[in-house]
Amino acid sequence: MRVHAIVASVIESTTTSTSDVRWGPRLWGTLVVLCGVIFLDALDVSMVGVALPAIREDLNMTTAALQWVVSGYILGYGGLLLLGGRAADLLGRRRVLLVALAIFSIGSLAAGAVDSPELLIAARFIKGVAAAFTAPAALSIITTTFHEGPARNKALSIFAVCAASGFSLGLVASGLLTEIGWRWPLLLPGPIGLVILLAALRFVPDDGRPERTGQGYDVGGAVTSTAAMLLLVFAIVQAPEIGWVHPVTIGSFVLVVALLTAFVMIERRTSHPLVRLGILRSGSLVRANLGAMIFFGSYVGFQFIVMQYMQRLLGWSAIQTALAFLPAAVIVAASSTKMDKIVDRFGTPRLLTLGIVALVGSYAFMLGMDVSANVIGVVLPSMLLLGVACALSITSLNIQATAGVKDEEQGLASGLLNTSLQVGGAIGLAIVTAVVSANEAHTAQVTPDELLASYFPGLAVVAGIAVIGVVVALSGIVASRKENKARALAAAEPELARA
Repeated sequence: MRVHAIVASVIESTTTSTSDVRWGPRLWGTLVVLCGVIFLDALDVSMVGVALPAIREDLNMTTAALQWVVSGYILGYGGLLLLGGRAADLLGRRRVLLVALAIFSIGSLAAGAVDSPELLIAARFIKGVAAAFTAPAALSIITTTFHEGPARNKALSIFAVCAASGFSLGLVASGLLTEIGWRWPLLLPGPIGLVILLAALRFVPDDGRPERTGQGYDVGGAVTSTAAMLLLVFAIVQAPEIGWVHPVTIGSFVLVVALLTAFVMIERRTSHPLVRLGILRSGSLVRANLGAMIFFGSYVGFQFIVMQYMQRLLGWSAIQTALAFLPAAVIVAASSTKMDKIVDRFGTPRLLTLGIVALVGSYAFMLGMDVSANVIGVVLPSMLLLGVACALSITSLNIQATAGVKDEEQGLASGLLNTSLQVGGAIGLAIVTAVVSANEAHTAQVTPDELLASYFPGLAVVAGIAVIGVVVALSGIVASRKENKARALAAAEPELARA
């Protein structure tokens, strides 16, 4: 009995904390600025979606060209995140953040001012590249500023909630601004970015340029990893249009494998790798990245279907569609002050599992959609569960992906997480687009029932992806219990010896 009591007391001491976190005004100012950065990134991702029909009509764009307004951003963002994260570690996080913020703001102003589809897509790509540097830089500044434990959990929970809120509120803001004109959703991030840039100059501490005396830069790793990520995202985005078995698609995937193989060989041999492969030995980091891919991949596909359903089938306006997502945004925002305490009490594995289960429930409710707008019985429950899923999952993923990582590799860990999110989103959207397109009735007049029927297979795929996420999350609970038990037994050995 005494042995069990000792082990139980050690387990309790290793899984709970009573640390009281108190921050000064300057520290809060730093956090607010960094949360503003991720809020802006998420806002920009979602704001363009509702404006796409108006952009298409005004610029006379084809469907294939229109998708690149979104995909161009994803290509730049997902393709360079790994490099962006490591650049923050090597060149100085504050420096990278400031330069990328300036480019992002200028790109936003350019995107809202151009009259050419090609220039619009180019501006979106440049913004994606800039975001690939701002997002991991901001996250790594937080993880190196706040010590691991309650302080970091509190900071990351607020950071994650701001990201989710930005994405959700971006839909609402886009609906309102698109009623005025499609250029406004594209222009708005520009001045907001400049304000955040000025605040960053004031509040973000100067970390200096890391000392790397006698060390070189992994040029080969940077080239092969960036080329592989760019080509991977491009191939995934292009595949639904040209075909998954098209020679270009197959050739692209083969080349991606070759580039990744070369990248691994370079990283194993170089003395100062861009990505230290040993970081992937962390089971919690790997599970966080898998969870991020699954979570965002399923959500992007879900959002694509729901927006088509609301606007194309139900005939809702841009603002009505945007407001449908408002309940999810409200839940995410309302949870911001409590998530750090919830994480400290229950741990990320359990919260992530609950979050993914809520995500599955959200998708399951939407499977009840029909040709009439069943807001109370279908849309509202789905959005409420979606808000719960975002609040629990995004916070848990950010904390779990950076826990236990050295300060000099926090940018790398952040880049890996954000890369997983974007690549997962690209894959999820590509799969869902292909499934929906394959089930569409290719006739001049499509009936509402035929249109509705084309959405169900896509929703089923989205729900299936989320179920896989539940399995991944549950494996984290099992692993966490084993680790806690092992630590408890190791800590209890001196007590047992004295007993």
